[in-house]
Amino acid sequence: MHVSGSDLFLCASYIYNHYCDCKDQHYYLSGDKISDVLCLPVEKLEKITPILACQDRVLRILEGSDLVYDVEVPGPPSVLALNDGDGGSSGEELLYGTSDGKIGLIHIARDSPVPKWEIFNEKKRGGLYVYANTANVYIDRFIILGFMCLVGILCIDNFDIMGDGVKDILVGRDDGTVEVYGFDSAGDPVLRYDHTLTESVTSIQGGCVGKEGYDEIVLSTYSGWVSGLTTEPTHREAGPGQELKMSQEMQTKITSLRAELEQLQFKVVQERERYQHSSQSTTAVSAVPVFSINDKFTLNKDDASYSLILEVQMAIDNVLIQSDVPVDLLDVDKNSAVVSFSGCDSEPNGNFLLATYRCQANTTRLELKIRSIEGQYGTLQAYVTPRIQPKTCQVRQYQIKPLSLHQRSHVFDQDRPMNVLSLTGQFSFAEIHSWMVFCLPEVPEKPPVGEDVVFYFQNTFLDTQLECSYRKGEGVFKSDNISTISILKDVLSKEATKRKINLNISYDINEDSVGHTLTMIHPKLEYQLLLAKKVHLIDALKELQVHEGNTNFLIPEYRCILEEAEKLQDEYKKQPAHLERLYGMITDLFIDKFKFKGTNVKSKVPLLLEILDNYDQSTLMTFFDTQ
Repeated sequence: MHVSGSDLFLCASYIYNHYCDCKDQHYYLSGDKISDVLCLPVEKLEKITPILACQDRVLRILEGSDLVYDVEVPGPPSVLALNDGDGGSSGEELLYGTSDGKIGLIHIARDSPVPKWEIFNEKKRGGLYVYANTANVYIDRFIILGFMCLVGILCIDNFDIMGDGVKDILVGRDDGTVEVYGFDSAGDPVLRYDHTLTESVTSIQGGCVGKEGYDEIVLSTYSGWVSGLTTEPTHREAGPGQELKMSQEMQTKITSLRAELEQLQFKVVQERERYQHSSQSTTAVSAVPVFSINDKFTLNKDDASYSLILEVQMAIDNVLIQSDVPVDLLDVDKNSAVVSFSGCDSEPNGNFLLATYRCQANTTRLELKIRSIEGQYGTLQAYVTPRIQPKTCQVRQYQIKPLSLHQRSHVFDQDRPMNVLSLTGQFSFAEIHSWMVFCLPEVPEKPPVGEDVVFYFQNTFLDTQLECSYRKGEGVFKSDNISTISILKDVLSKEATKRKINLNISYDINEDSVGHTLTMIHPKLEYQLLLAKKVHLIDALKELQVHEGNTNFLIPEYRCILEEAEKLQDEYKKQPAHLERLYGMITDLFIDKFKFKGTNVKSKVPLLLEILDNYDQSTLMTFFDTQ
């Protein structure tokens, strides 16, 4: 929802409505789900310009009920805000945040957009305290007052919290991070401050709230906490030889908060005793407590893994993860839960993974990273049990799709060698669209408006491409990776058979695409082989170092390995089975190439693996060409 004077802009999942004085004015049906809506300031532009943030990585600029143009952004946009709160000097400057953690500024000109800057998600950034000395205000540091308790952007605000006369950008993320971005002399955004809470930040505002003369950032979190970050120092400046003492006002605040907390704890004890007493009665009825789960299952382009975020309004006791398809669980730095794996037999019951995460006290948010294998699809289930009585559990299900590592894109390189899969048959537009929803992530559940549609995708692991073009009775799929075409062929044939639809399938395989795909895999495979080699050398080199007493006798390459030993081991640990995954992709490529020729080459796979163990790019290329 967005309100501008007497104009009201409302959006459902796909539908946009504009009302003026409660009368319906305009309507628009979006091609993908709408995440947010905004209108550029009417008082500056003297016209109404609504903007829709849509899940297909596009901002749609409207005029009336018509689309003027759309703007591609680097991720699915989740929130919109006017720059400086009023669209800047022109009234046409728009801030956006994406669900994969990017922030950007775009000038929405009349005929075409002008991107100004983008901030990409920096995962390994540590905490930062800021000391700023300006003519107007000295910010000693930000202090938390009364706070108890893959990263998308949930809220954005503009406020001059640094006191330098330029409005800063306040950002709230879904991992609980609060960030303040200022601007350097060139006008580029610079991170000035960040702080991490334990819950996702649902709203953020800057202003003067608690004490006159001291600005604050006020924010709310998922479970309902309202927290404040203030520029007011908690300690007075001490002279030489003097001790720092807390101000009387601050002492009074803390005493009052402690007294209030003791009263609440006493009430909780009383209510718990009353519940225990009533539960022993023969007439008592046990009620299952209701709780909500804020969950998100998204593909991360940076490392081709899925991020599963589970957030509950109360402390989580444990989470059981079960999967009927092979997946890898990757380490997450922020995850303090203890994980234990249970043995499972995949044959009779279809279990490939059973893992339990036991959470520490007061943990309300759990983040997991999962990597899937393309071509193997099924369901991942999370059983979430909070710390409440009586014990209860909720189940969340997530689909692992056949082409699970593909992500929507808006560009397609036609110059690459392409393999083409063509389908014809007695199927409707809605049926083939439902097959696309089943096969690929980020496809809108509702069929797009029109008689035909074209979607572009990029493989986040290999950077190969896929073009899907289909209409009623016909579908054409192009990819520079034979394995992608093979997976689509198998899955679409199976889905059509389920519905008793006869498909006519034809394909055009480009032999050059195999060498092209192997060339794209080469740098990743070479890097992983080198990393594995270095890690395996570390123990032997450390033993030599202890025996000789120094490393002067080693060549520079080996000395470098010892110096970076911890970093190399951490990287190797965070990428379990990465090398095996690349081996698997090359093996699938080899099998799929000859499958389209009608030849079964599975007996030659051991020879291929032997070549990979002694990897040489030209030898591998020759092996593929001479079989």
